[in-house]
Amino acid sequence: MPNNRSAASEVDIEQLEASFPASSGEVFDNAFHQALAAGLSVLVADGSAIYEVFPGGNQSFVKPITPPSPVQPGSKFTLPQ
Repeated sequence: MPNNRSAASEVDIEQLEASFPASSGEVFDNAFHQALAAGLSVLVADGSAIYEVFPGGNQSFVKPITPPSPVQPGSKFTLPQ
């Protein structure tokens, strides 16, 4: 039988999980800018291509990729085994 502490912990976990999408975007954005500030280049996907972005703002085409597939939030997928 759950006690009050485990119920509070479950609520805390749910709130933390709900903050992941926004937090991850901020973390990746910060890492992107820190890498450029350190003089490094960064690979980014834009639509159906990968580009190398350089500290000065220039970018260079690297290769084409399959464009992303639209997905509804909350969708569940089962991978074949």
